[in-house]
Amino acid sequence: MKKIIFTLLLYILSWNNTHALITVDITRGNLDPLPIAVSPLHVDSESEKIPSFETSTLGEEISKIIEKNFKSTGLFNPLKKASFVQKPDIAHLKPRFEDWRLIKAQALVTGKLLIKNNKLKVEFRLWDLTAAKEMVALSFTTTPNNWRRVAHIISDKIYERLTGESGYFDTRIAFVSETGPKNQRIKKLALMDQDGFNTKYLTLGNELVLTPRFNPTNQLVTYLSYFKNMPRVYLLDIETGIQEVVGNFPGMTFAPRFSPDGKKIIMSFAKDGNSDIYSMDLETRVVEQITKHPSIDTSPSYSPDGKYITFNSDRSGLQQIYVMRSDGTQVKRITHGSGLYGTPVWSPRGDLIAFTKVRKGRFYIGVMRSDGTGERLLTENFYQEAPSWSPNGRVLIFYRETKSDSKGKGFSAKLWSIDITGYNERRLKTETDASDPSWSSLLSK
Repeated sequence: MKKIIFTLLLYILSWNNTHALITVDITRGNLDPLPIAVSPLHVDSESEKIPSFETSTLGEEISKIIEKNFKSTGLFNPLKKASFVQKPDIAHLKPRFEDWRLIKAQALVTGKLLIKNNKLKVEFRLWDLTAAKEMVALSFTTTPNNWRRVAHIISDKIYERLTGESGYFDTRIAFVSETGPKNQRIKKLALMDQDGFNTKYLTLGNELVLTPRFNPTNQLVTYLSYFKNMPRVYLLDIETGIQEVVGNFPGMTFAPRFSPDGKKIIMSFAKDGNSDIYSMDLETRVVEQITKHPSIDTSPSYSPDGKYITFNSDRSGLQQIYVMRSDGTQVKRITHGSGLYGTPVWSPRGDLIAFTKVRKGRFYIGVMRSDGTGERLLTENFYQEAPSWSPNGRVLIFYRETKSDSKGKGFSAKLWSIDITGYNERRLKTETDASDPSWSSLLSK
């Protein structure tokens, strides 16, 4: 796959928050979503027609994606276009602020596009309707086939301007695609945009695939596959398609994750009959043992600064979550509640650790501070696990298994997401059943 390059042509106006009157409360989920109007992007009359490409409706389609992105956050309420009284081309030049305020809009997105010489140029503006002024104006140039990515990038820029934190729309999700009966599942490595489009299958399903994990710094994925019943760790470059074998790990108990700088992977496997945590330098392939304890140590995850590791262990008698320095010293148990804790994953912000909890036969996805305080259970179900963070630390994605009918027959596995406030739980669109999700970093940094 070829790397997509966007050229920034225009950067108008301020990112100065001093005079902005619009505020979006990002701590309360979807309680008070901001009313926002997304006008269809005006298509320049000089745009060239491209065979098998509908230029005339492209501005409408881009605005729909922006609306869907905003709606999915629970923070915004995109208003119906039927209430708009100003034409898109005129609104982009200069909105009649009083007309937009009449429909209760507080923010307005306008734009236009031009296709010429097989290049797509998209401009957009964000308007503060309360202050009656322009907040952001940007322009991007790419190939016409990348129009969906342009919509996601625009969404990220607006989200960042209105909330003060980075967006997560121009991202991908790696996951395990599942088909077939439960006792004969075919599992393929799959990839899609965060909104469920552009699904690609990266393996054929001949071998069992588990736990894909994105490199935080690029589009490299590590995953576990069973080759002739032997656990084998792979690295796959999403952009080039180049794949390499890291090594065979006969006693692997938990697939690897990357270090924050992407130069190491950390994993757990059984050696000499005992499961401990190891790291591997991807350049030298030197393996270093981090824990050495007679109990089971597994599910390691680095803090975003790389100084600490969280993991789960039964060294206290029950499966609990621990934190230690990255060299294996200063081990500290941080969970003390009832139930079993597992799959800890450190937030990209560094403030929270997500986890799976099992109590009285129910599965919970929760978060807590890195010292174990402030535990909050976000969602409960029959079976769910494997939380993965959005790159801005705002949303968790996980997978949930359900029975197909009241008699317990049938089986389904789907991807779900939830805001860290515990609001806005929703199912993600996938072509097949899906499990083991991993969220990429922003493609356009």
